[in-house]
Amino acid sequence: MLAGPLILSPALPFPGSPLPRRRQIDSSAVIVIVAGVAGSGKTTVGAQLARRLGYRYADADSFHPLANVAKMRAGIPLTDEDRAPWLRAIGAWMDGLIEAGQSAVVTCSALKRAYRDELLSGRPTATLVFLMVSKDVLIRRLDTRSAHFFPEELLDSQLETLEPPAPDERVLTVAADGDPVHTVAEIVARLGTDGAPAAGDA
Repeated sequence: MLAGPLILSPALPFPGSPLPRRRQIDSSAVIVIVAGVAGSGKTTVGAQLARRLGYRYADADSFHPLANVAKMRAGIPLTDEDRAPWLRAIGAWMDGLIEAGQSAVVTCSALKRAYRDELLSGRPTATLVFLMVSKDVLIRRLDTRSAHFFPEELLDSQLETLEPPAPDERVLTVAADGDPVHTVAEIVARLGTDGAPAAGDA
């Protein structure tokens, strides 16, 4: 959500700012990207996960250019071109934290493999957790939403765009139809206490 608890340090890139040249940074910082379609619970799960791990937190909606927000409010699906500056802004924010040695959780729909590859590429300490939710649950959750700019009619567009994570991706897939508390507990168990994937997990 636009008013979400986005936490930025003055030393870190602000969404929409020019991006530095990408380079792989050797850092102990852990970045957990919580992904999924609208209604999957990524904002609730991401915020709870960040609190449980003691990490910084950002909602990816805060990185959208105003033009993207206007399109979504109008029920117009975003294109790859629309999403490009949004993904770059999220990446710049993550890179700033990694370079500073600060761990974080950030939400992002990351519907396509290309988006997930962009977020994970060159960031070996980043892990993406994809929340899988049935369409019936998604519709029910969107019906109860208030004060959010994502209209329910865009759900079908997101589901058509969705490319479920493949086995060879660096992604943890978690069923999230139930209570967010249980979803967070499963994610923590699969990541391990330090936020890195548990041995043998995928």
